[in-house]
Amino acid sequence: MIRGAHNMRYFTGGNFGRVYILRLDAGDDVLGCINAFIEKEGIKQAAVLSAIGTLSHCVLHMVMTTGYPPVEHFARWEDKPLELASISGIIADGTPHLHTVVSDEKRAYAGHLEPGCKILYLGEIVIAELTGADVRRVRNGKGIWELQCLTV
Repeated sequence: MIRGAHNMRYFTGGNFGRVYILRLDAGDDVLGCINAFIEKEGIKQAAVLSAIGTLSHCVLHMVMTTGYPPVEHFARWEDKPLELASISGIIADGTPHLHTVVSDEKRAYAGHLEPGCKILYLGEIVIAELTGADVRRVRNGKGIWELQCLTV
């Protein structure tokens, strides 16, 4: 057992396959473009490694409590310039789970990437396909979607 990691699980067997760089243009919906890309390329497993750009609209999903079930908040910015500093996460069985960091002139905000995030000027996203592992999300007893690997 790893000290301090009471319930940690990890999976091996995957390798990097194709690496993609997506260019998004003004008005593009970030999550919509990522989902369209996943479908077009038949991506099942991947890691979203990097994203930079600017947003004019943004919706971030955040948890507001430490108990179950979590209380959720959806922060929204409309027609407000934001820097897109990061998107990272996992695509498991063709479904993305992505978090992002955006900032305005005063502070940075982080949360789960939601539909409605629109590119202001440009967006650049790096996605690396993973091969050799079958990773999926399964709802646990507390209602949280967690990763499970079906091949080891």
